[in-house]
Amino acid sequence: MCFFHQITTRSQSINSLLCIGLDPHLKELSLPPTCTEEERAEAAYQFCKRIIDATHPHAVCYKPNAAFFEAIGTKLGCVTLRRVVDAIPDGIPVLLDVKRGDIGSTAAAYADACYDDTDGLKADGVTLSPLMGWDSVQPFVTGKYADKGAFVLCKTSNPGSNDLLALTLQNTTLFEKIAHLANEWSHKAQAQSPVSFDTSSSSPRLGLVVGATDPQALSAARKAAGQDIWILAPGVGAQGGDLDAACKAGLNDQGSCMLIPVSRGVSRASDPGAEAQKLKEGINAARSAVLSSKEEKSEQSGSGIAAYQKDFIEFSLKEGVLKFGSFVLKSGRTSPYFFNAGLFSSGSALHKLGKSYAASIMASELVDKDGKVTFDVVFGPAYKGISLGALVCAALYNDFGVDTGFAYNRKEAKDHGEGGILVGASMVKKRVLIVDDVISAGTAIRESYALLEKIEATPVGVSIALDRAEKRSLEDPLSAVQAVARDLGIPVVSIARLPQLQEYLRVSPDYDEDVLKLVTEYRSKYGV
Repeated sequence: MCFFHQITTRSQSINSLLCIGLDPHLKELSLPPTCTEEERAEAAYQFCKRIIDATHPHAVCYKPNAAFFEAIGTKLGCVTLRRVVDAIPDGIPVLLDVKRGDIGSTAAAYADACYDDTDGLKADGVTLSPLMGWDSVQPFVTGKYADKGAFVLCKTSNPGSNDLLALTLQNTTLFEKIAHLANEWSHKAQAQSPVSFDTSSSSPRLGLVVGATDPQALSAARKAAGQDIWILAPGVGAQGGDLDAACKAGLNDQGSCMLIPVSRGVSRASDPGAEAQKLKEGINAARSAVLSSKEEKSEQSGSGIAAYQKDFIEFSLKEGVLKFGSFVLKSGRTSPYFFNAGLFSSGSALHKLGKSYAASIMASELVDKDGKVTFDVVFGPAYKGISLGALVCAALYNDFGVDTGFAYNRKEAKDHGEGGILVGASMVKKRVLIVDDVISAGTAIRESYALLEKIEATPVGVSIALDRAEKRSLEDPLSAVQAVARDLGIPVVSIARLPQLQEYLRVSPDYDEDVLKLVTEYRSKYGV
């Protein structure tokens, strides 16, 4: 089972987001200055064993810090660390806090030292510095270690992290770029070393370390990384991080994908087990408050239906693009509504459609804090995307004064004239937004992503008309849109989603309760 799938499964099974740090500071071991290395080693082991025995019902994982074991001595430091790892009960992942960062054979040797079952430390995951790039991370999450995982340092809890990690580059910060790369590199690792022995092969290979001491950075990192990346958020407790603020900023929409590591708060407690339980319950209380607040805001805002979304739904109904009734889909499901973008077939309808796309883009995370779009070129994949991309470019310029390039591809390469399969603005080393009507399986978007990467373009997002927001299957909790966002590490922005259709029906005088009931039941059964 892949590391982050282990984390997810363990978290769900014990209803916890608590990570227990194992940091045997020599000063805390109550040893005389003249003690031997053997005495230090045994004291460190007993220190950790006491914590493990008392806290394992509440710990999602354990995080031994290698530095404190190395400080025991050259002969027994690593031996003691391996003893501690072996003392952790089966089924509880071990995250080795080593913060490695090197390349080539050195990185591979570090990976062996951390992971090898026989001669290494037998960890399930590690912490890494990403500043030397993908090739410093690759040996830890691919090849023979494809089932392992790593948390990369993103925006750490120390004040000095601002010296580098908060630097601004191309309308983003370095730590936000790292957060984005965690998704991109996870996708790259999955492509290079797919795991076929279990159902967790699509789990991310990388997470982020973001300090709970900086909720603003935590929120920005979550936004840049997406919903499926786990964040390790140190700093609650001894370093002064506020638990409620951290949970509000770092949890995903499901109230998960964030671990709160605590070391001294547990090790210094007179009853480590009781303290771990108290911490777990405190985290869960903060978690519940965040989810309740989100639900409250959703109810107050009527599922967040905006004016442009209401207009889009109404003219889609008028054009016959959107219909309510009973429709058997390709999946075999009987849907209470049907959407066919091919019926936008008049000048007025296409004009309104372009305006709706543009409005949804400008209201999304595809616009930075300064009000500028985060892409240089709009790309319309053949065939439907070609006209849609052109509409979006024109509407962005007409309605918002945003002038971007436009490009599209041919299905067949042209061997005369300009030749090739790409037409329009150059996308080489440019940031590109992909435009399409809907995402069914996501194949077209993935093909476009691969095409753009091949020419050294950077896909930064996808814009679609309607997100059905339903599970791909009853066994798969993700929608096709969520899977694309997770796998490619880029946001998918839609004009409207199933919740907006439901809200429209709730307030519209043109549809009776029976239609709303059918849509509500469908969303309850298949919605994400």
